[in-house]
Amino acid sequence: MSMLRGFLVLVLFFILGESMRVLFALPVSGGVLGMVVITFTLMVKGNVSDELASASQGLISVLVLLIMPGVVGVFFTADQFSGQWLAVATALLVGTFLSVLTTLLLMQLVTARGDGDGE
Repeated sequence: MSMLRGFLVLVLFFILGESMRVLFALPVSGGVLGMVVITFTLMVKGNVSDELASASQGLISVLVLLIMPGVVGVFFTADQFSGQWLAVATALLVGTFLSVLTTLLLMQLVTARGDGDGE
């Protein structure tokens, strides 16, 4: 039952993000807006509930299935990218490098704060 409550919270933030996208005519996915809102909400709250944590863990285990529609979409529109292979490859490499670098810097920041707490 707790996983269901956590999933309901995730769905509500998704709906909130979609509502914001439609209301303000933003060119961003409603899911992304919902993730931004839930991130700020959790930052203000200061912790994650057990229900939300268990629902998130359940979704992480099937993350490949959540990514699959985008991969299928690229497969069916691959002919549009035929003359743009250099731009696509550069974007993939730079994007991957920046995401790994950002993760590294955030982990260093978080572990430095954890060491300074005296735990």
